[in-house]
Amino acid sequence: MTPKSHPFTRNPHRTLISFSIPVLFSMTAEPITALVDTAFISSLGVNPLAALGVGTTALSSIFWVFNFLGIGTQTEVAQVYGKGRADRAERITSLALVLAVIFGLFLIVVLGPTSNWLAGLLGAAGPVQAYAVSYMRIRLFGAPAVLLMMVSFGALRGLQDMRTPLWVALGQNGLNVLLDWLFIFGLGPFPELGVAGSALASTLSQWVGAVTLLVLIFRKIGLSWSFRWRDATNLLQVGGDLFVRTALMNVFLIYITRAANNIGANAGAAHQVIRQVHGFTALALDAYATTVQSLVGYFIGRSSLRWAKRVVTVGAYWSVGTAVALGVLMWVGRGVVIDLLVPAASIAMFVPAWAASAIFQPLNSIAFLTDGTHWGTGDYRFLRNAMFIASLTGVIGIWIGEQAGIQTLVWVWIMVGVWNTVRATFGLLRIWPGIGKSALRKIN
Repeated sequence: MTPKSHPFTRNPHRTLISFSIPVLFSMTAEPITALVDTAFISSLGVNPLAALGVGTTALSSIFWVFNFLGIGTQTEVAQVYGKGRADRAERITSLALVLAVIFGLFLIVVLGPTSNWLAGLLGAAGPVQAYAVSYMRIRLFGAPAVLLMMVSFGALRGLQDMRTPLWVALGQNGLNVLLDWLFIFGLGPFPELGVAGSALASTLSQWVGAVTLLVLIFRKIGLSWSFRWRDATNLLQVGGDLFVRTALMNVFLIYITRAANNIGANAGAAHQVIRQVHGFTALALDAYATTVQSLVGYFIGRSSLRWAKRVVTVGAYWSVGTAVALGVLMWVGRGVVIDLLVPAASIAMFVPAWAASAIFQPLNSIAFLTDGTHWGTGDYRFLRNAMFIASLTGVIGIWIGEQAGIQTLVWVWIMVGVWNTVRATFGLLRIWPGIGKSALRKIN
């Protein structure tokens, strides 16, 4: 396939949307399930809900530190596909899957004994801490499955197969919701496990998804032991910058959770609801970024820089427009969210923070879109440096607020918006005009 024969060059908007819609639904399946978890657990009271926030924040943050496996795999597969060497995808994917299992087992061994300390680090204490530790220790057994799914989704999307990850994500998350209902409340022969039941449901459904993907990867791409271990060094060197970037991002997200919990249990519960919905909108916007990553990677592999930049322009139109619509919908629908998810004691803290999150949606979309662009070009070091500046700015801003005695959740979410604004600014400057050693600088 040459650049001129690629469907994007004939119908840019149609191609981007046709690729993005399956990614959108596959990426939003997990946060929708998380919202169901939140709704189920919120009926048990403030302490279980705050504990769910601590447990999901801790493990999601740690799991996503390893998302360099999926991002790196997607970019490498997309670029070899653009070069007309899709056969190399088998070796790249097989190696990444082996690394996923190794890192997943490492997380089980290291984090199991330290779950109590980790929950305390996030500001949990008393019954909140006990619930959170129970949740984390069960969820950890799904760590290898989570990383296997990251790599598999990346490999398939690198080949621009956006539909297979969709069907697997829908099936896995549908199973999760069913198991939530059975294990949290204890229906029929199933025991009533509460917060621990939510963790067990997630772990079992993730393993079902991982095994399904391995079968599909074997059929579509192939699996083998013929990869070279020295290629792992290359992948880890590339992934090192992404590892640090993701770690910095998650330090900031953990810090804001800690700040919210330090305000009080009501703020912690409200923060958990906003965080879940914010994660939903972020992943919806990230669907465009993921599509842009694959398309940019493909055109970079073809050495067609003009079309790579065209991908970014078209993606920006759709991403920002969607973000504006999401922000309006969040504000108009705030009453429904309050009725379904927010405990009565947390409403006063919730409303102004929710408004801040809605206002910053367009800037969030630019941050995600430029991330996808630079993933596609392999500009990982720049992303690392930009994240360092953004996270440092956000942490300092929240710390200043704490020192000034600002005990309101809205300040925390204003600083989340500032954090994304810094990321968006650096991301845009790397593309237009192309500061530093930008891979897109030579494009007219």
